Amino acid sequence: MAINTKKEINFFRRLTPSQILVLGFAGVILLGTVLLMLPISTKDGTVTPFLDALFTATSAVCVTGLVVVDTGTYWSLFGQIVILLLIQVGGLGFMTIATLFAILLGRRINLRERIVIQEALNQASLEGIIKLTKQVILFTFSFEGVFAVILGLRFSLDYGFIKGMWFGVFHAVSAFNNAGFDLIGNFKSLTPYVGDVIVNLSIAILIIAGGIGFYVISELFNLRKKGRLSLHSKITLMTTGLLLLVGTLVIFVMEYNNDKTLGALPFGEKILAAFFQAVTPRTAGFNTVDIAALHPATQYFIIILMFIGASPGSTGGGVKTTTFAVLTLAVINIILGRDEILVYNRRLPREQIFKAIAIVMISLSLINIVTFILTFTEGHNILMNMFETVSAFGTVGLSMGLTPKLSELGRILIILMMFFGRVGPLTITYALAQRRKKALFTLPEEKVMVG
Repeated sequence: MAINTKKEINFFRRLTPSQILVLGFAGVILLGTVLLMLPISTKDGTVTPFLDALFTATSAVCVTGLVVVDTGTYWSLFGQIVILLLIQVGGLGFMTIATLFAILLGRRINLRERIVIQEALNQASLEGIIKLTKQVILFTFSFEGVFAVILGLRFSLDYGFIKGMWFGVFHAVSAFNNAGFDLIGNFKSLTPYVGDVIVNLSIAILIIAGGIGFYVISELFNLRKKGRLSLHSKITLMTTGLLLLVGTLVIFVMEYNNDKTLGALPFGEKILAAFFQAVTPRTAGFNTVDIAALHPATQYFIIILMFIGASPGSTGGGVKTTTFAVLTLAVINIILGRDEILVYNRRLPREQIFKAIAIVMISLSLINIVTFILTFTEGHNILMNMFETVSAFGTVGLSMGLTPKLSELGRILIILMMFFGRVGPLTITYALAQRRKKALFTLPEEKVMVG
């Protein structure tokens, strides 16, 4: 027994931070699957099939929101609490939660654990990593708590005080962690509140706050002390603002006369609904209009927003806003005839350009492969299959109604896409970087024709 224990210890010591994160998320998902399979987790006391429980647990831990059974009507209070805890662990990251317990128990965080936390929060340096983690935990619970009360009081008008406050807590945690799970029932999401200013703005603020990244939030809070923002924060805020503005305008214009979405709403509610639907593809998954009723062009535009996703070090997925910004800046600088990528009087390192290209190419390859397979096995049009695939990869959770109808193979593919979207592109990129060895010599350069 002692020999086996030593072997296990040595095995875990040999794991890279990326491998620890992948195994950690997988472990949390499996634990959630077991809990959701228990009869106490369902309202009718039945045992949930393994694949349904696995799909739900993966969607919760990967903060996606795609569901094969309705969250509000299928799961009991116990099941909903399990889903809520999985969302919180998945959004913050299991290492952040582990750090919280270590801090509460007064245990010292060793160097190896700090390196894994650094990887989980996508930080360039170990300096101040525990301080940042504490700020992340404090900000998260404070922000969720404030909006849980606001939403709880609003929902209390419709569901009574106790149920309304529970709805407030659940939706505040789900929104901040960009999960998209809701308790409204019958797969309606927030469509009954399409014109409700309190619900729309509260959820939107939570989504944006959870999606811009904890490092950016920390810098904003310390702006008065430091006096300036880093290049990362500037690019993140600029890209996020532009995507929200362009997204709102495009959805507003394209759906203005669509009687099944914005067409029947008053002018003010059209703007509110367009804004909300521009926010939610940032990996949140809530919707106040019927996604399946949108024009195909609007659905394709939302696919683009979902693919870009949230920002690094946040609760969201996608290729990330900074990846999109870096590649866009690279194209602009090439058009201008520059040999270097310049932005805000700074020069971007070439390795970041290569890293951004790798993330996008790996992501596009997986999305196209899964979309191709789903189009062959599920029998629906390619736009619907691509929408569901990108929604899973971007950990968004928006759906055109395909997910509950998926075959077993289709569900497995979407499970894999959700998992990859939560821990994949960034983790794979870091894993490749860790294995990179410095060349001992430089080979001759020779050009190939491109374009």
